[in-house]
Amino acid sequence: MKGIKILVVLFSPLAAGWISLFLGAYEISPFLVLKILLNETLSVFEVGDLPEKAIVWDIRFPRVLTAFLVGASLSGAGVTLQALFRNPLVDPFILGISAGAAFGCAITIGFLEIFPIQLMAFFFAILAVFLACFIAKTQGEISRLPLVLSGVIVSAFFTALVSMVKFLVDPHKLQSIVYWLMGSFSLADWRTLKWIVPGILVGLIPVYLMRWRLNVLSMGEEEAKMLGINVGRERALLILFSTLAVATATSACGIIGWVGLMVPHLIRMLIGPDHKVLLPLALAGGGAFMIAADTLSRTLTSFDIPVGIITALTGAPFFIYLMKKGGKEAWGK
Repeated sequence: MKGIKILVVLFSPLAAGWISLFLGAYEISPFLVLKILLNETLSVFEVGDLPEKAIVWDIRFPRVLTAFLVGASLSGAGVTLQALFRNPLVDPFILGISAGAAFGCAITIGFLEIFPIQLMAFFFAILAVFLACFIAKTQGEISRLPLVLSGVIVSAFFTALVSMVKFLVDPHKLQSIVYWLMGSFSLADWRTLKWIVPGILVGLIPVYLMRWRLNVLSMGEEEAKMLGINVGRERALLILFSTLAVATATSACGIIGWVGLMVPHLIRMLIGPDHKVLLPLALAGGGAFMIAADTLSRTLTSFDIPVGIITALTGAPFFIYLMKKGGKEAWGK
């Protein structure tokens, strides 16, 4: 039974992505979608210059791939940070990533339009995490509580800066800032995909290779040290790579919350707390969830609803459920 659950989760991104390709304001038959994909990848079929070809290959397919990578990044980082902080309610944005990226976006749209939004959002997201770690380091060795408190401080600081920018900018630019802060894949294309793939892969691959250590680190610092783990070094590396993946994802699509909180819990409830299996399944489940949320965001109405609204509408009730259960079921206990 557990093997079936694992296979279902692993193949869920393929199913969600396939359905997403032929759903939308302009519906396309699954058979024609298949012909277009085979034509573009293997040159098996000739489909000519049909308008459906541009819709599937140039608009929907890169959007699906981008949604998958972003969802996998947020979910994988969620699993990692929940294990490191031994707290089932930790979110990938706890270290100030979202606030830093938001400021990078706001200041670029408002005053520095010569710079790419993605680059500035990524830079300030990374800067926010380094500031959080620097503040935590003033208390000695970087441990869980100082790091969380430092993240709160940094988030509050960058949130205040974003509010200042929103107050000062032109109303037309303010609209763009607000829309980006809601999170959306409406501008995703092949160029966006080329930008985010290296950063996300460099962030997620080391975390995946180190996933077995999460089992030890989630036991506690003393137990991990007794087993020969350099807790400070391992924690720093895992936080660094997780941050790189999340910052890259956030810089591409804006701030999308709750995914890194919900998906790891759902997968943990489904297959248990072993991170050697939990992490790869969380990557697949996060990608599938994000594809499904984005499909809903562009099919519920005639225009794109920011996907961050969809995830928030599902995340808030789920968070209430977790509070009611006290996190015990989420840890498989």
